[in-house]
Amino acid sequence: MPVPEVTAPEANAKAKPQAPPFFYGGQAVIEGVMMRGKSHYAVAVRLPTTKEIVVDRGELKAPIYTNPIWKLPFIRGLALIGEQLHLGMKSLIWSANMNAGSQNIQIGKREITGSVAMAGVFALVLFIGLPLFLASIAVHRSGSFLFVLVEGLIRVGLVLGYLAAIALLPDVRRVFQYHGAEHKTINAFESGWALDVPSVRRASTLHPRCGTGFLLVVLVVSVIVFSVVALFHPNLFWLVVSRIVAIPLIAGTGFELIRFMARHRYNPVVRVALLPVLGTQKFTTREPSDDMLEVAITAFNSARQGEEETAGAAA
Repeated sequence: MPVPEVTAPEANAKAKPQAPPFFYGGQAVIEGVMMRGKSHYAVAVRLPTTKEIVVDRGELKAPIYTNPIWKLPFIRGLALIGEQLHLGMKSLIWSANMNAGSQNIQIGKREITGSVAMAGVFALVLFIGLPLFLASIAVHRSGSFLFVLVEGLIRVGLVLGYLAAIALLPDVRRVFQYHGAEHKTINAFESGWALDVPSVRRASTLHPRCGTGFLLVVLVVSVIVFSVVALFHPNLFWLVVSRIVAIPLIAGTGFELIRFMARHRYNPVVRVALLPVLGTQKFTTREPSDDMLEVAITAFNSARQGEEETAGAAA
């Protein structure tokens, strides 16, 4: 999932100021793709029964998208998490209801809320609690750098192992194919290619602003942050608290790093640093079929249409 990013163009002192370009982001949903523009988003889903593509399009009006404070360095990393909780879940729920409704299956809000809550608890236990527990068995000194390093390695192993395991499920594999379609569409657009299936097919399934790569950067940053915490020799209780309280700092720093690397991707040093970031995306992307590319292109064009309509109204 390439995260949305606003970059400042190189300014000419005598040139007329231009609006900074906006880099589109998005995510895979159930049998479809969500694309996010500067002020609009669109979700396109292919119904399993009729094979028709249906689109849900909307304007981003919430303060997290419009208030300038959420665009400040490090704070925008928190905005990304908030966006995933808001727009990401909203798009995922809509896609689930579209697919279920086409098969005469009703999914209530209570069921969806319960599933999300259970998934959140499972993630906290698996990716925060379990690494702490296993590291405490392997290294008895919880206030040492070795403890933090072992904990970090265990966490990376669990995350990658989890992604590899769920990729074996047919339904998840299809989501990963739509993830690849999303990346290909954005890569094609940023390369200036035509947004049709043959052109988009040539693009890569890997993208430097992907959320999977962001996750890897966050894991690396967490080792550094928790190494500082280890200097205070906290007990197990404060270790757990620190892992939760530090999430905003780690997310903000991780976002700035992934943003920097994406903007300087052609720098030789940065290109090497991006290799593991791009490599982790092989866990969550697969080559999409042509009909999946068609869905991703539809979502992207629908989001752009909303941007163009807003620009036209303001002119």
